[in-house]
Amino acid sequence: MHDLLELEGFTTVMACGSLTEAARQLDMPKSTLSRRLSQLEERLGQPLLNRQGNRLQATEAGLLFEQYSRQILRLAEQSRQAMDDLREEVSGELVVRVHSSCCRSWFPRALESFLADYPGMRISLHTETRPPRPGEGQGEIWLWVGKDPECGLRHEVLSYWPCGLYASPGYIAARGRPNHPRELPAHAWVDWLGEAGDGLLLRHESEGEYGFQPPPSRLMVDNLVLQMDAITRGQGIGILPVQFAEGYMAAHPGNLERCLPEWRLPSRPVGLLYSFGRQPRKVTALLAHIRKSMPDTWRYQEEQGC
Repeated sequence: MHDLLELEGFTTVMACGSLTEAARQLDMPKSTLSRRLSQLEERLGQPLLNRQGNRLQATEAGLLFEQYSRQILRLAEQSRQAMDDLREEVSGELVVRVHSSCCRSWFPRALESFLADYPGMRISLHTETRPPRPGEGQGEIWLWVGKDPECGLRHEVLSYWPCGLYASPGYIAARGRPNHPRELPAHAWVDWLGEAGDGLLLRHESEGEYGFQPPPSRLMVDNLVLQMDAITRGQGIGILPVQFAEGYMAAHPGNLERCLPEWRLPSRPVGLLYSFGRQPRKVTALLAHIRKSMPDTWRYQEEQGC
């Protein structure tokens, strides 16, 4: 069994190339560091360093053993962190932010079950319609709908929402059913957070791709429920997640219809945003709980797009 203090001393000397500088970095007497190196060489049965004036030169054995020493030290640090995590109590407060499109889904229930499992936890839950800006959100957990906002947080995609075009039967009866994307500019548009402002690219299995620039939306909403309500009241055509729309149509038959179902739209990623690096155990525990609580229908949704 190797002595970790000896390995730390040896790797520091290798990095510095000087016994004096290594002792300074380790904040120990030079004689103590020299003794540890001698004990390590004696235990291994061969020299690791040759002294050339004021500098130390690694032997062939020293170069090889340095790689293993650093691996052992890394594993020791990882094991220490793992033990700290087990000892660290899951308690305290967390700020959680959820995209407004998911505020009435499974997510709030997942947070409630987490609180039931960890009585020492408190969660401050906020709904959001815009992503965090660079520098914001450190130490928080976000459930975000949309592409990576590149804000300095890790973006872990959980699922993708396939999307389709929808309108109310009343609107279709009054304005006609579009048979090709080229007819869409003649229709009113109900936009969600301006997502169609940069244009849309639709794909057909046999007809290929078609680029479409929706007309300016006279009604732009920041919530899927509000968008659904506007579409069902005949305000125009809009993009909805297929799963969301199908659930509504099953509960309210005759209020919503899909348009151009043979044309595929880009899907919307849904994922977690959280800080990079090692997290407090309360954060890792909540992230693991969210992943475990995600509906099965979400787990098998893959990216679709053009």
